[in-house]
Amino acid sequence: MATYDQRDGYIWFNGELIPWSDARVHLLTHALHYGSAVFEGMRAYNGEIFKLTEHNQRLHKSAEILDFAIPYSVAELDKAARDVLRANKLTDAYVRPIAWRGSEQMGVSAQKTKINVAIAAWDWGAYFDPAARETGLKLTFGKYRRPDPATAPVHSKAAGLYMICTIEKHRAERAGFADAVMLDWRGRIAECTGANIFFVKDGVIYTPTPDCFLDGITRRTVIGLAKERGIKLVEKTIMPEELGGFTECFITGTAAEVMPVASIGDYQFKVGDITRALMADYTALTHHETARTKVAAAG
Repeated sequence: MATYDQRDGYIWFNGELIPWSDARVHLLTHALHYGSAVFEGMRAYNGEIFKLTEHNQRLHKSAEILDFAIPYSVAELDKAARDVLRANKLTDAYVRPIAWRGSEQMGVSAQKTKINVAIAAWDWGAYFDPAARETGLKLTFGKYRRPDPATAPVHSKAAGLYMICTIEKHRAERAGFADAVMLDWRGRIAECTGANIFFVKDGVIYTPTPDCFLDGITRRTVIGLAKERGIKLVEKTIMPEELGGFTECFITGTAAEVMPVASIGDYQFKVGDITRALMADYTALTHHETARTKVAAAG
């Protein structure tokens, strides 16, 4: 397979569609040296991008937190993302918008940098082994922790915040696990390297309060699905030693979608009825909502 810089197709780059291999930045781009970039991850189903506007609204908010403004409106970004999908003749795909500080100024100070925006899309299947939808993922605990909100812009989807996630994902995979569960700076359960986490006990769903990590769009979607089913859901502090009391566990994210967890270290879980129901509900919703969007656009 071609590397990501040598694929065929088109990328939307600062307002226009250009050939994929022409979408390049300079070595002295501020974002490369100082992490001054924000991004989103979206999935398209049946030719429509799920929660498109919500993702682009969050992109704007993330940029604001990093002290820069995106020079395109949410509506313009929505249209651009759809244009990218069509230009690349994709129906089921992953879509990646990113905004970053350019090469006009080097150093910590960056007020004179141009804000660049690009959107790419490509065919990307299941994030985890599809077989794990039946058997559940095997996870381990990460060593790095999600930072204190007083030390990092934790509520932005900022590129720099994923550095420790990459380290922990690599560490987990080298040890034979699918991913790592990260604690927060206080030692509480936080999230996985790219997904939020949920637990089930006695028919009630529990999930960590997102006070130092992203309140994911898929997370909020699944919470809504649980409420539609009348399942009680509690956001609370969850300590690692509490995991032995839960019977089910699952994770959520745009890339991961909804995936069951079989184990976290020595803690074991079953792929139970609540997890299976929410997996099915999410699949039905993504295909129904995108189909409805397509019909509305045609009308």
